[in-house]
Amino acid sequence: MADSDSSSTSNYAFIDSPPFEAKKEESLKLEFSQDEEILITKMFNLVGERWSLIAGRIPGRTADEIEKYWNSRNSNSQ
Repeated sequence: MADSDSSSTSNYAFIDSPPFEAKKEESLKLEFSQDEEILITKMFNLVGERWSLIAGRIPGRTADEIEKYWNSRNSNSQ
């Protein structure tokens, strides 16, 4: 039983690490340049919440990142 307990403890430590790192990376990706912000705003005014269409105009950005960015920036205005 002691072996089983020690292996499960190490598994928990391994499982807990990636989500923290993923959150750290995600917060870094939500930093957009001024040019990207302007483009997102212009595209949103033209096409609305078509995040994949907007993401297609910004290299290296996903539709999900852009939607999260937009919602975080505009949540106070609602």
